Amino acid sequence: MARSVGVSVKTVRVYHDKGLLPEPERDASGYRRYGAEDAIDLIKIRTLAEAGVPLARIRDLRSADDASFQQAVGQIDDELTDRIRDLRATQDRLRRLADGRLAPLPEDVGSHLEQLAHWGFTQAWVDLQRDLWILAFATHPDHAITLFRDQAEMLATPTLRQLFLAYDQARDLDADNSRVDALADRIVEATLERYGHGRMPELDDGISEIPALIQGTVNASSPAWRRLDSLIRARLGR
Repeated sequence: MARSVGVSVKTVRVYHDKGLLPEPERDASGYRRYGAEDAIDLIKIRTLAEAGVPLARIRDLRSADDASFQQAVGQIDDELTDRIRDLRATQDRLRRLADGRLAPLPEDVGSHLEQLAHWGFTQAWVDLQRDLWILAFATHPDHAITLFRDQAEMLATPTLRQLFLAYDQARDLDADNSRVDALADRIVEATLERYGHGRMPELDDGISEIPALIQGTVNASSPAWRRLDSLIRARLGR
């Protein structure tokens, strides 16, 4: 029976031990005798297991009525659809990686990065921004564009651009330098003026992972930036 259904004898024995498949009586020669119903039951169990359903859940489904079983199968089908979508997205990223085009940046992002140097940002800052946007667009392309447009809008405002320039220049400061504290105050003031006391955009559902990813990378680049982030979060109550 195991061979006809496409599983191993060991698998059949596991299903017996887990209570998923009733073990038939042995005949006079000591052999288990399986019928067509047993084969059908085994196919059902194998199909659910291949769909990633845990054995404990399969055992519960085996005793469920038809309506409950159909509802559960529908839910499992939906979960499989989500997994297939995620796997296809992963496959697409893998193919882009093989072609050397893991994270092509949108054209306006490239133009923005070129503009940074004209505004007086250091090459280290430009390189860091490029790496961060590559990372953001590779992992969360739909949400990354929203964050990019928000940052580009801020940099187009001279007063806010000066804050970003000050942030860039603070990279090599001692973490306890008073300029770090003063810059934190200026950034908090500008943040509250721009967004108010409500939720910051990076805390909205669905995009919270990107700013955390970016900020973690930035903080790792400079002790001063790390302390600056801590001060800002504390003063914003985050």
